[in-house]
Amino acid sequence: MIINRFRIAITLVILLWVATAWSQTADRATTVRGVVIDSISREPLPYSAVFLRGSDMGIQTDENGRFTIRTRVNFISLQFSTMGYTTKEVFVKKGETNELTVELVPTGVTLSEVVIKPGKEKYKKKGNPAVEFVERLMARKESNDPKNHDFYTYNKYEKMNFALNDFSEKQKDKWMFKKFKFIFDYLDTSEVSGKPILNVSVKEKISKSYYRKSPHSEKEYVTGIKRAGIDEIFDEESVQRFLEDVLQDVDIFGNNVNIMQNRFVSPLSRIGVNFYKYYLTDTLVVDGRRCIELSFAPFNDRTFGFLGRLYVEEADTNMFIRRVRLNVPKAINLNYVENMLIDQTFERADDGTRLKTRDDMIVEFSIVPGSQGLYARRTISYSDFSFDRPEDMSIFKAEGKVVEAADARVMPDEYWKDHRLEPIKKNENAMSRLMTQLRAVPAFYWTEKVLKVLVSGYIPTGSEKTSKFDFGPMNTTISGNTLEGLRLRAGGITTANLNKHLFAKGYVAYGTKDEKLKYEGELEYSFKEKKYHAKEFPIHSVRARHHYDIYQLGQQYMFTNMDNIFVAIKRQTNDKIIYERLSEMEYKRESESGLTVALNLSNRIFETSKFMPFVDGYGNWYRDYSQTGATLTLRYAPGEKFYDARHTRVPINLDAPIILLSHTISPKGLFGGRTTINKTELSVQKRFWFSAFGYSDIILKGGKMWSQVNYPDLLLPNANLSYTIQPESYSLMNAMEFVNDQYLSWDVTYYPNGALFNRLPLIKYLKLREVIGFRGLYGSLSDRNNPALHNNLFRMPGNALCREMQKRPYMEMNVGIDNIFTVLRIDYVWRLTYRNTPGVDRNGVRIAMHFSF
Repeated sequence: MIINRFRIAITLVILLWVATAWSQTADRATTVRGVVIDSISREPLPYSAVFLRGSDMGIQTDENGRFTIRTRVNFISLQFSTMGYTTKEVFVKKGETNELTVELVPTGVTLSEVVIKPGKEKYKKKGNPAVEFVERLMARKESNDPKNHDFYTYNKYEKMNFALNDFSEKQKDKWMFKKFKFIFDYLDTSEVSGKPILNVSVKEKISKSYYRKSPHSEKEYVTGIKRAGIDEIFDEESVQRFLEDVLQDVDIFGNNVNIMQNRFVSPLSRIGVNFYKYYLTDTLVVDGRRCIELSFAPFNDRTFGFLGRLYVEEADTNMFIRRVRLNVPKAINLNYVENMLIDQTFERADDGTRLKTRDDMIVEFSIVPGSQGLYARRTISYSDFSFDRPEDMSIFKAEGKVVEAADARVMPDEYWKDHRLEPIKKNENAMSRLMTQLRAVPAFYWTEKVLKVLVSGYIPTGSEKTSKFDFGPMNTTISGNTLEGLRLRAGGITTANLNKHLFAKGYVAYGTKDEKLKYEGELEYSFKEKKYHAKEFPIHSVRARHHYDIYQLGQQYMFTNMDNIFVAIKRQTNDKIIYERLSEMEYKRESESGLTVALNLSNRIFETSKFMPFVDGYGNWYRDYSQTGATLTLRYAPGEKFYDARHTRVPINLDAPIILLSHTISPKGLFGGRTTINKTELSVQKRFWFSAFGYSDIILKGGKMWSQVNYPDLLLPNANLSYTIQPESYSLMNAMEFVNDQYLSWDVTYYPNGALFNRLPLIKYLKLREVIGFRGLYGSLSDRNNPALHNNLFRMPGNALCREMQKRPYMEMNVGIDNIFTVLRIDYVWRLTYRNTPGVDRNGVRIAMHFSF
């Protein structure tokens, strides 16, 4: 009895002491300072989550991975987490100051497994067992390639969803969400970061892929397509092409990994041992198989490389890779991407072939720092692999790489339930319902309308399903030039809601100085049914057009309109302008293979302006002259990707080679033709990648006029008189400065992707990128087309200051800084030859705004 009472007394004393100690600790503030870093690369992890477990408090690390917490709140421990890393729990001393360095390990590895860390140790390639291991891995990577077989087929299910990231219910109280509280019923949870997300776009595709070794052919037969979401504001097919280019399938077994419109060095690249640091970090079980873990990190964390791990089966002579996990360094010179995680799994076929069964890519974007982030996930599942000859070999005869079934876009829900290779979340399947609710709110409805106008450039007269006529393009409404003064323009196009085959478009324009009305009308019949507008790929049509407008000699814009307000401000007087009355008919056919054939029949009448008279060597003045002829154009661009704007096409990338050959013939005397035009032009362009060290765009052109023509029909170099950077033009050349009837030209631009700036102290934190360009033209004017030798030819206008090229080319060079604020490029341009010509600019600054990763 006494013993029991003694025990109770002792227990009460202990409890009293603990309570007193706890009370005293609680009265003192707990301070925790430190940095969160990657356990392999030792680089800081910015914006990592730090939670006080046992309370509702939490913070994020800053851009350098550092954090400071000072609190009197009671909590159990600190939890550190960020996407792609294993969550770590740390206990600290309460009521005291704690200094921490927290190492987070990429997902799939525990701290106890890491036996080698790259830190700032003196890394050696020679004698490094990890380097020897990866070299053996590189030597064997092709031995189990499924494309070693004569045939290879498999089923494929792809899901791509975009969401607003970290979209917590705390935002319900914000004023901007007062009318949108229903959207919180559609929240999902990120399977990687655990953050709440609001899906705004979901795309699904079911297909079967076919591969034939010889003759080589790869086809994808799409049986189901399902799309819903906010990106309906854009041209959906163009958006799909863009997303497929940005989030391409990842193949680590090549030298480069093509994602985010860049080239990342693969950890299995032939230059890998000079680009990456490799470590053998452990052996562990992956999917029931004992695997060796190979970790790697780039020598320079700002270059286009990965942090990651490969899991290779132990004691396997073929060195079979069972799993791949990749992410990117926080400091990488990559725009808008905060986090990226790539996870791939493989299975071994009975004959040892490598079969990829799942490919999961997750990207967290931040377009504007401090604003709502974006979450993107592309998941691909593969099944039903076969190396047998397909029963239906006709698939390999189909045009284009992707063949879509006629009913692919209208498959019922039962089809999707039966054919999805993995389940879809409830809220991912409710995008159409969410969009309907959003559009019922006037604020969203009109915001969407305005965005559509800004993106497309056109104002519809109804919804996308009812608008039969769209006004635009709106960026051409106001412009100007020396001849017209202020130029006002209005126009529009019909849509497929009026007729799916027949389309019309046109405009009227008026110059306040020349007081002339200009106009254009066009009627196009498409042999293919269109979804909305006539320029949708592929084009197969007959088109008739008539217009009367100005014609700027020596100024042809490649990817914009001459009425674009942003090119209206000129560095020099823009008076090399005449009038053109053009009537033409054109047949055009584009194929999925990239081949385009166009035949154009035209009657063109050039009229003089007050700046550009037509006077022959006898002193005779002419008001106008005409030419009637035909032009055959062949264009080959296999694999080309572009955004289908309604009045032009904007390249998504320039990776595909583009070969353009044209020939024009216009007999003298045909419908009053003044001379014979016999002209041939050829151009070739291609982007060449140098792995993570950038790329170079090369354009080569040549042309020859085989006949005697007047000066408006000569081969005039493309001069850029604006202050903007315009492709395929000369920034310091004057319009009509040179006249040729034969020429060769080159345009070489190298984008090193920060190869220099990434290594400069302080500068590297700005994530700037270099640009170097060199372009030139070598041409001549034959005696046949020299007006000084032939009185029947029009004399060169006095204001043009035309000159023949001497025995040296025109050349200019530019050096620029790109990626300023991620969207701005500034070039300084030097004129290298013909610098003493009166009235020319010897150098100058040019700017451009563009979007790139």
